[in-house]
Amino acid sequence: MRTGAIVLGDPKREELQVKEKKAVLAGVIDPARRDDFQDPLAELSGLASTANVVECGRMIQYRDLPDMTTCMGPGKVQELKQLCEATEAEIIVFDNNLTPAQGRNLEKELDMVIVDRSELILDIFASNAQTYEAKLQVELAQLLYFRPRLKRLWTHLERIEGGVGAGRGPGEKQLETDRRLIDKRIAELKKKLKEVEKRRALTVGHRRNETTVSLVGYTNAGKSTLMRAVTGADVFVADQLFATLDTRTRRWSLPNWGDVLLSDTVGFVRNLPHHLVASFRSTLEEARMADLLLHVVDASNPEAKQQIETVDKVLEKIDVDCSNMLLVLNKVDRCEDRSLVDVLRAQHENAVVVSAHTGEGIERLRQRITEKLGGGYVDATIETGAGNGKLFSFLAEHSEVTERTYDDENRVQIQCRIPKRFLLTLERKSDEQTTVTVIGGPSDPEFPYEDVEEMTPSEPTL
Repeated sequence: MRTGAIVLGDPKREELQVKEKKAVLAGVIDPARRDDFQDPLAELSGLASTANVVECGRMIQYRDLPDMTTCMGPGKVQELKQLCEATEAEIIVFDNNLTPAQGRNLEKELDMVIVDRSELILDIFASNAQTYEAKLQVELAQLLYFRPRLKRLWTHLERIEGGVGAGRGPGEKQLETDRRLIDKRIAELKKKLKEVEKRRALTVGHRRNETTVSLVGYTNAGKSTLMRAVTGADVFVADQLFATLDTRTRRWSLPNWGDVLLSDTVGFVRNLPHHLVASFRSTLEEARMADLLLHVVDASNPEAKQQIETVDKVLEKIDVDCSNMLLVLNKVDRCEDRSLVDVLRAQHENAVVVSAHTGEGIERLRQRITEKLGGGYVDATIETGAGNGKLFSFLAEHSEVTERTYDDENRVQIQCRIPKRFLLTLERKSDEQTTVTVIGGPSDPEFPYEDVEEMTPSEPTL
């Protein structure tokens, strides 16, 4: 386990990384979900491959609920033991998130190192973390995950216990010491992350006057490839899970609109460890503050429908507003059966079909993004006195000023693009010295006046 500065005692599992170890993949699956996946362990296999685990066997058990003691039933556990002996496996990787007791019982029963889904994902994140913030976030998630599992790491001292009047044994003392060290480090990491979050909030806040678009989606859906295709940015692209952990932002020029800021974010996966979601919450600040979300989907994946649902659930969990989101069906060049794409399009009528690799559909995507952004904005021409500082301040904060011209009578004409939700405030505050002309606005018969939301007391005023 990569835990930075923290120093723990020497546990039984001296090496918690899974790299280049032979592993049997195992999972307990609800029979009701049997038809949801063509290959129930395909994603676990992909995660294992990303972590450089050498897969040497698989075992699945279908049961309504995992066994509370060992996840798999007793008979299946014995079959698993025989499979590990036959394949000379070094570790067992479960597709389930095991409780500390289940992990401990399985290691006793099988005399092997057990790695569950959360630990595998944490190991991948630890390997891919590059920036200071990502390393802090991963270390915090690791410590929160391993703290309740410390007893499992100290099974080699469990037989050396203090008798009556002898006090506590060395195992118990070491557990206490390690817990104190972990608690201290967790507090340090949370403090450092709060400082990072403040800096990130300032950075995001400085972009308030910029139009922002954020890429979200399942891991390995092609978000970074799409970013490179549309912006030309030299971002890391790899056909592996969780290749991107850090938010990156690049400028992108859209037709009939201008520049927007496009951000790439960490990908999601089903059953993502909740500690990891909490730790990476600040990294996803870009998505929460974006004017438009592009939900990128690997349309060639047979489980695309389930992946869309997973992403929607995670976005809801971290309080991201998905009301202004565009679904992007990517990797259509990999679809041997185009009926998969047709089914997804039927389920999501407004989806855009693209291939970031070949460039197919990219121009259409640009047009749709411009349409989506334009649906929330209007172009306005404002004439007022050159000394109207309150109006200038309001426009600077809530609109994109594209042109400003002055005349000889100390008057100024401002061309701007402003969100519809601020339009009523702007017009209500107009006086005899100020006129507002909106292209496609209330003075225009085609302007959907009823779509402009009534201002609430919390809305800014002039």
